Amino acid sequence: MTRLCFAMLVLFTISLTAQSSWAEAPESSLRPMERPEAAETPDAEVTRRAPDLLRPPARPDLTAEAPEKVTLASSGSIVHRSLRPMVRPEGLKRPDVVKAAAVRTQPAQVITEGKAGSLCGIPGIKGVTLAPIPSRINGCGIDNPVRVASVDGAVLTTPSIMDCATAQALNTWVVKGVRPSVGRLGGGVAGLKVAAHYACRSRNNQKGAKISEHGRGRAIDISAILLKNGASMSVASGWGDATQGKVLRAMHQSACGPFGTVLGPDANRFHKDHFHFDTARYRSGSYCR
Repeated sequence: MTRLCFAMLVLFTISLTAQSSWAEAPESSLRPMERPEAAETPDAEVTRRAPDLLRPPARPDLTAEAPEKVTLASSGSIVHRSLRPMVRPEGLKRPDVVKAAAVRTQPAQVITEGKAGSLCGIPGIKGVTLAPIPSRINGCGIDNPVRVASVDGAVLTTPSIMDCATAQALNTWVVKGVRPSVGRLGGGVAGLKVAAHYACRSRNNQKGAKISEHGRGRAIDISAILLKNGASMSVASGWGDATQGKVLRAMHQSACGPFGTVLGPDANRFHKDHFHFDTARYRSGSYCR
């Protein structure tokens, strides 16, 4: 009985002590503790920046003048290079750019040459034989063309295309007309200045006119006689000269016969500065003016 009373006394004392302790404890200690703020996780950072990550990155401004660092492999040094494309050097620029639709070119005519030597059965005619020259224009072209470089030693300033009949007539004119007319003047004849030879065109280049004998390879125009001393007898300036005029008129007259047509400064305004010779034949004989 005594032990029971003692135990009950002890329990009562402990109960009073506990009540006293709870009464004296501060109010804040009775509240639940606040949860510490959790550190932001990587997933939370992605969620927070989601709008920025979904937005496509801005394209760099290629026209900006901001330099780009470039390391030279040889020296390891750093140089600055602009992001703007380099200007093409002037030497590499195409000088002319033409729209393809703006220009139409015709294919160049290829003329095949034979071996150089004497032509048309006459040793004095030098040059080369050519392949036939066709033409899309009716009346032009040459079946058996030759390119004449000289006749009887007189050099043509422009190797001229014609047929053999015209080459033979030119050679005859030099032998029987030009050399005797010039004689020893200026040391003699050295060459002929050619104003025109084969060309597919109308007479006197007049629109609507018939095809010229030039377009058939039957004509050649001579504007001057070249002399061995370097001087020349020009049709344009010498025709009216007292000395040269006589020589040029004698040459002009001597061409009637070898050629079918002979025209000079007295013929018309188209021949004021040259002789026109062609081998067209007429029933009434050569036409000379």
